[in-house]
Amino acid sequence: MTQDELKQQAALRALDYVVEGAIVGVGTGSTANFFIDGLAAMKDRIAGAVASSEASARRLAGHGIRLLDLNDVDHMPVYVDGADEIDASLAMIKGGGGALTREKIVAAVAGRFVCICDATKKVDCLGRFPLPVEVIPMARAQVTRELARLGGRPVLREGFVTDNGNLILDVHGLQIHDPSRLETAIDGIVGVVTNGLFARRGADVLLLATADGVVVYERT
Repeated sequence: MTQDELKQQAALRALDYVVEGAIVGVGTGSTANFFIDGLAAMKDRIAGAVASSEASARRLAGHGIRLLDLNDVDHMPVYVDGADEIDASLAMIKGGGGALTREKIVAAVAGRFVCICDATKKVDCLGRFPLPVEVIPMARAQVTRELARLGGRPVLREGFVTDNGNLILDVHGLQIHDPSRLETAIDGIVGVVTNGLFARRGADVLLLATADGVVVYERT
């Protein structure tokens, strides 16, 4: 199977976790796009969706799925999104598409986070994929220095601005053995909006697509 076929397999399996009559949170990226396309078939059986990016909002709207502002949502049972890396504890690196801040906000509201990935995304130690950090533009140089002190090699994502009007620093060369601690440390740097470690609020369920089918992991 191709990687896209595996992504689609995981995404369609996530439809089983959608609560009928309720609002669903929707992530960003290629795997999330397959989920959005699958969600279109049951759009009349949900109350609507909250998108974690402008790109996902456009795709949802294109399918005629009702969009809601997160500020108007009191209850959202499930958030479905992919990851750039995920470990055995279901901590993740996200933000390869640059939507990490909105993804983290929507995930924080949801009752459950269902992560959809192909098998290449599961790793023993996070950090092979560069860690995205969203930064206020005037703080770029200062944050770069602070991230270097933490042992990483920050690189500005050239020509990219987030939906929030900020910059992304991609931090290379990390081996992240304590994701929660590093997530807290980076978020404490003045000028950082948030970082792409989803450890303090990791996934509750991982649907991992393999050549032998979708394997389900649940947070213990």
